[in-house]
Amino acid sequence: METLNPNWFLKARLKTRQLLLLIALDDHRNIHRAAEALHMTQPAASKQIKDLEEMLDVKLFERLPRGMEPTMFGETMVRHARMALTSLALAHDDIVALKAGLAGQVEVGVIMTPAMALLPRAIARIKEQAPMLRIGAHVETSNILLDKLQHGMLDFMIGRILEKDNSAGLIYEELNEEPACAVVRVGHPLLGVDQLELRHIAGQPWILPPHGSILRHRFDMMFRRAGLDIPVNVVDTTALLLITALLQQTDSLHVMPVDVARYYASLNVLSILPIELPCKMDAFGIIRQKDHLLSPGAELLLQAVRVTAQEMI
Repeated sequence: METLNPNWFLKARLKTRQLLLLIALDDHRNIHRAAEALHMTQPAASKQIKDLEEMLDVKLFERLPRGMEPTMFGETMVRHARMALTSLALAHDDIVALKAGLAGQVEVGVIMTPAMALLPRAIARIKEQAPMLRIGAHVETSNILLDKLQHGMLDFMIGRILEKDNSAGLIYEELNEEPACAVVRVGHPLLGVDQLELRHIAGQPWILPPHGSILRHRFDMMFRRAGLDIPVNVVDTTALLLITALLQQTDSLHVMPVDVARYYASLNVLSILPIELPCKMDAFGIIRQKDHLLSPGAELLLQAVRVTAQEMI
């Protein structure tokens, strides 16, 4: 089969009604009931599907004695038809919101560190300009957020693209690095040690992210490069509620991104040890899809994130 022109739908004069018919056929699996649901005649519905099949040069539905079943080509067209109509519905919502003096809905994904400092400041900034902008914020790891972004569930995200990730079709705009620090309970004995060094904390009990995580690997390498044994008295967890409880009840140390630590230190939940760790995560940035047209509200929030990140450098 020859490759279709990427704008084939213009030549085919693809109609919204054909998209609705594809969805109705998928829902009802019967041409008569699908046509009836769209207030069409059955011959008209059959002709529209036939025209589409001829343009694509594939069979979209198998005609069976008791109905119709989508082929793999049909399932693909139905999925994209649903996405297209959903996008048009969202466009209408944005127009209605803008006409009403609002700014629509924005869905943004964010990893932990920018969720603690960068994004809250950006949201506070944008709420001064557009107080009725509805913002949905999803805090997850980068791999989960990338999956949501590529499935059209997010307008953009703030996170990382790792080597193993499929970055095709994505735009990455680096913002900030993510240095790490050591934290302890308020009043911990190590807070009174002058000129604290790695050798002073290598043998201490630690609460760490599990093996396999980037931060744990960087943490272990930090001690190896210094010629020290890596800590062995360790509790492995990423659950912040458990981490803060253990810090309060023991003399354990924990490693976390500096911005996250500063937030909890400001609440007097923990203290940051006075030692600069030669350990940091990869930089994070804004990630969005190349072909995804952002709504006015999403553009406003994206610009606020950029400006806020520059102020925080």
